[in-house]
Amino acid sequence: MVKEPPSCGSTMAAAAPSLLILHPRRLTLFATTLRPLSLTHHQFFARSRHHFSSTTPHYPNAAEPPRAGRSNSVSAPPPDYAQKIDVNPPKGTRDFPPEDMRLRNWLFHNFREVSELFGFEEVDYPVLETESLYIRKAGEEIRDQLYCFEDKGNRRVALRPELTPSLARLVIQKGKSVPLPIKWFAIGQCWRYERMTRGRRREHYQWNMDIIGVPDVTGEAELISSIVTFFKRIGITAKDVGFKISSRKVLQEVLSLYSVPEASFAKACIIIDKMGKIPMEEIKKELKLVDLSNEAIEDLLQVLSMTSLTELEEKLGDAGEAVRELKQLFSLAEKFGYSEWIQFDASVVRGLAYYTGIVFEGFDREGKLRAICGGGRYDRLLSTFGGDDIPACGFGFGDAVIIELLKERQLIPEVPLEVENIVCSLDPDLQGAAATVATLLREKGQCVDLVLENKPLKWVFKRAARINARRLILVGKSEWERGMVSVKILSTGEQNQINLDDLQ
Repeated sequence: MVKEPPSCGSTMAAAAPSLLILHPRRLTLFATTLRPLSLTHHQFFARSRHHFSSTTPHYPNAAEPPRAGRSNSVSAPPPDYAQKIDVNPPKGTRDFPPEDMRLRNWLFHNFREVSELFGFEEVDYPVLETESLYIRKAGEEIRDQLYCFEDKGNRRVALRPELTPSLARLVIQKGKSVPLPIKWFAIGQCWRYERMTRGRRREHYQWNMDIIGVPDVTGEAELISSIVTFFKRIGITAKDVGFKISSRKVLQEVLSLYSVPEASFAKACIIIDKMGKIPMEEIKKELKLVDLSNEAIEDLLQVLSMTSLTELEEKLGDAGEAVRELKQLFSLAEKFGYSEWIQFDASVVRGLAYYTGIVFEGFDREGKLRAICGGGRYDRLLSTFGGDDIPACGFGFGDAVIIELLKERQLIPEVPLEVENIVCSLDPDLQGAAATVATLLREKGQCVDLVLENKPLKWVFKRAARINARRLILVGKSEWERGMVSVKILSTGEQNQINLDDLQ
């Protein structure tokens, strides 16, 4: 027999059950315990109304708080309760309003034109890549700077911090279907969670040029020539910028004298790349931690202080690959015509573990900015991803530091908005006719700003000046009835009526 539930006035069991109440506004769970009540229905609902009115915000124009829809999501609160968002982009990132976008397009246009001048083809890769693509050797800064997470398919992914691993992945994917040498370039956004300084953000765009399948230093010589060509195009000279050049093989030859294992060599390169960023005593301590003897450390630091190829040759002799390749590169620089831009500096090693030979960095000669660009040879990168090694070299060139340099040298170009035509109707009834004129010109490849509202001529002239319009085309009633429009050349003030069929 089913028992009747106890009335509100009856005595309930000692262990009263708990009830979870979902707060209708804040979606917060509150726990309450059922207690014996001796209330009439009227008293109960009166108290209930008092409870909700004291704890629940009033919703204007609504009989009750918002409810969950079919998707079980709570509908948005009324505008009165919308929280004002932070209008700044996330820390370390940027917006590109029109004036900044024009400057960025100008910069990217120069990147592309130089790349194409040198016979390179453009490629691109996903911004989101598999995390394992960037997890190479312990100690690299890049491991700690990844924006990485697990996606909904339980896969570890990361926003790309650089472009070269994606290049390697694509080269392996294409295999022998792409003939060598490969000459590709890319301009892509990269992400690194790092300490921000001038010219360093957590996102930046990077121009990469890479040559796959050329084992000689002619590859590096060509790449440096392309960067010099870019600098010249934007007004930067050898007095503003230089290139520090060395080779990872210099370190290999020094450390081989002390039987330093390969694993320690890669770690030593990462430590040496910190020179100038942390105290020298810290550098020595870290080198000891990777099993370098005191004698090896002192000898290594003595070589790293060298800025003369002649001095290096005296130390290592001319039989090794390091000196021979460096001498060949400097000889090629003379043939290319950029000798004044480059200098030998043994301390340049680059911080990424995959470099194997020549390395270089572009630097600001006044010393106010961090490295402008950098690159080198990475002949063994593909095998780290399971592919067959192919000789390769390339560089990365960020957009942030070069803009800072152009500001320093007062070389930021004026990149105004320029529109060929502004078209305006002189009568609200002629808005459709103005649209016809705009369409006609656009089909002929001309840029047209169509005034979409009925505006006074004073406003139209101000807008024409702001967008640097070349012509103002006015659609008036009497002219339109005769199949004509008024065309005003804004630079001279000359105005004529032109037949619509003759409008060019």
